[in-house]
Amino acid sequence: MTKPNLGVIERYRSYLTIPAGMPAVTLLEGNTPLIPVPSISKSLGGGFELWVKFEGLNPTGSFKDRGMTVAISEASFRGAKIAICASTGNTAASAAAYSTRAGMRSIVIIPAGKVAAGKLAGAIAYGADVIQIDGSFDQALDLVVKLSEKHSIALVNSLNPFRLEGQKTAAFEICDSLERAPDWLAIPVGNAGNITAYWKGFKQYHSEKVTGLPQILGVQASGSAPLVLGYPIDNPETIATAIRIGRPARGEEALLAASESGGKIISVTDDEILSAQKLLASAGIWVEPASAASLAGLKRQIESKNIDLESKKVVLVCTGHGLKDPDIIIKGFSKTKVLAPELKSLEGYILNG
Repeated sequence: MTKPNLGVIERYRSYLTIPAGMPAVTLLEGNTPLIPVPSISKSLGGGFELWVKFEGLNPTGSFKDRGMTVAISEASFRGAKIAICASTGNTAASAAAYSTRAGMRSIVIIPAGKVAAGKLAGAIAYGADVIQIDGSFDQALDLVVKLSEKHSIALVNSLNPFRLEGQKTAAFEICDSLERAPDWLAIPVGNAGNITAYWKGFKQYHSEKVTGLPQILGVQASGSAPLVLGYPIDNPETIATAIRIGRPARGEEALLAASESGGKIISVTDDEILSAQKLLASAGIWVEPASAASLAGLKRQIESKNIDLESKKVVLVCTGHGLKDPDIIIKGFSKTKVLAPELKSLEGYILNG
């Protein structure tokens, strides 16, 4: 009999640094599939096993739910009535959903015109007070930090340590599925909380449950790659909206995670990201552009012969579902064929096309 999904807090409570007796505000997040993609491995030269950790199948469509269940649970447990976050989209939807679940008010600050419609719609649907600012995500984050310091408002961005406690559970799940750590983990890097959380989770499981640690390949978009360039970017630009961040809040920790693991952080172009998105879709996995950065980075490392994957186990982290940011697909979609409602017309097109 398949074990029921209890949500990440109840499944991994003994591994989480959280207040004793804290009830879980949960939407039964986590337990996302680790999908083998041998066709993609073959297209990259083969010789290694490749999986996709598809975080787009969390309740609000992204990995953010793992951290948000813990952040909102802790905030609610200590009596907070309002949660606030800055967001490029996924955090907004997740914060709104879990705040609503907890009976809390949620406020999300987003950069005007820089958030994908699917993500903005989610935040609105879940009942958030959405405020747009004429500025960047980094400016929005600075504002919400100051508000949370001045008032009794719970900050639920990845600066909140409880977010990382939840997000590290994805590393636990990967190890539980493989019965070991992978040799390499490729992951998109935006505000850098997720790469930090994964490394934290792998190190904890290594010391308490399984042996082995992965090397981590962090991947930024070239138009938004402060950790690769070595300096902040005031006006980051990339089609991968979820990682369009010029001043990562946990940048130093991300660099440390890559270094400690024996890995690295690299950047890829928007064209490489979109190509990787199509390649993932060819294996039946539709992800938002930012999620495809992990595959784009792995592909670049293989093609430049900067990585040896022979007989290795490799995991790609795909952080959000394609429905989160469908605009690029729709814009590139050629006009569909229109036929007469006749069997002969349909047969001719299908059999001769």
